[in-house]
Amino acid sequence: MALKAKIQGRAAVTRNLNAFVPNALKYAAEANLKVVQEVAEKISAVAPTGATLEYMEGFSGDFLKNHPDAENFSKNPTKDKDATGLFAPWTWRWLEYGTAPHSTAPGGGTVAGRAAAASNPAGMHPGTTAQPHIWPTWNSFRATAIKIKKAAISKAFREFNRK
Repeated sequence: MALKAKIQGRAAVTRNLNAFVPNALKYAAEANLKVVQEVAEKISAVAPTGATLEYMEGFSGDFLKNHPDAENFSKNPTKDKDATGLFAPWTWRWLEYGTAPHSTAPGGGTVAGRAAAASNPAGMHPGTTAQPHIWPTWNSFRATAIKIKKAAISKAFREFNRK
């Protein structure tokens, strides 16, 4: 006998899961918040400090609904009301990936800016080396995050089976 699978959207899966195990989504949301807060602490511990600790202390994990004005880098924003996210200072990309040498003269990378930089080498920024701290930390924590989420869903199923 062949198995048949029907692909459903997120809304249908959420509705069906909620009907079958009412606390599953609640426990999953709590687990997601725990995971994102833990990863924010871990990233903060290994983040570059610089002259001040402002960057290092700027990481936090929270529900997206608590930060409606935060910039979203996804092309497809989530419809999940319990979605969580890592909130970081806006300079994280330059520290994580580094920068190439570039002109700081007015006009920057334009032809006029390059001409100004050629006549004034002091207008050149030497660039910065990459200091990866976000993705390596997340990649090392990912397996633990999955275990935390699976444990939360399992807890909901166990509670449902006891009733």
